[in-house]
Amino acid sequence: MAMVSAMEACRLDMFTREDELRRKYPEEIVAKVLRIREMYNWFVANPDAPDREFVSEVMQRHSVSKPTAYSDLAVCKAMLPNLAQAAREFHRWRYNEMILETYRMAQKRKDTKTMERAASSYARHNRVDLEDEKAIPYDRIVIQPFTATEDPRVLGIKPIPNLQQKITQLLEKYGAESMDIEDVSYEEADLEFDSLFPKMPDAGQDIPNT
Repeated sequence: MAMVSAMEACRLDMFTREDELRRKYPEEIVAKVLRIREMYNWFVANPDAPDREFVSEVMQRHSVSKPTAYSDLAVCKAMLPNLAQAAREFHRWRYNEMILETYRMAQKRKDTKTMERAASSYARHNRVDLEDEKAIPYDRIVIQPFTATEDPRVLGIKPIPNLQQKITQLLEKYGAESMDIEDVSYEEADLEFDSLFPKMPDAGQDIPNT
């Protein structure tokens, strides 16, 4: 029997036949999958129901504990996007089968009007009337010849006359307004490195007692 989690079993075999489930999984996993399958249909039929109603319904239908019911709720919610996608794919397939069967029956009766409507419906449903999306020809995209420049006029900005002089004036102006800021020169740290970090003795030498 496969040793997987209940979530993984539900993801892989939500709609697998019960006898096949029992050959693949332990009994508790099978019971979980069957409950989730049943409660998924309830979820779809009651989309606005609060969580507590789902939990109450599971406990009433299957006589399970509240923690187990909340576990089922978590699995069911996690599975809803995948199940909804799978359901849409199933209905698309089912629709195509019905339309093709309608077309075949009309063809046998030589009912050209019904054949035309069925063909139009099939084409519209499968979007065969639309052109396929074309891949972007990346190999034909021309790289723009960018060139570095300090001229702001390329952005539509007028250059400042005597820019360097303006910068010097601003430095002097704001430097004068901040006289309390004192520049200090770098000084060596006054640390006794020889005492703090003594040299290690060479291999084979005795370490002196401290």
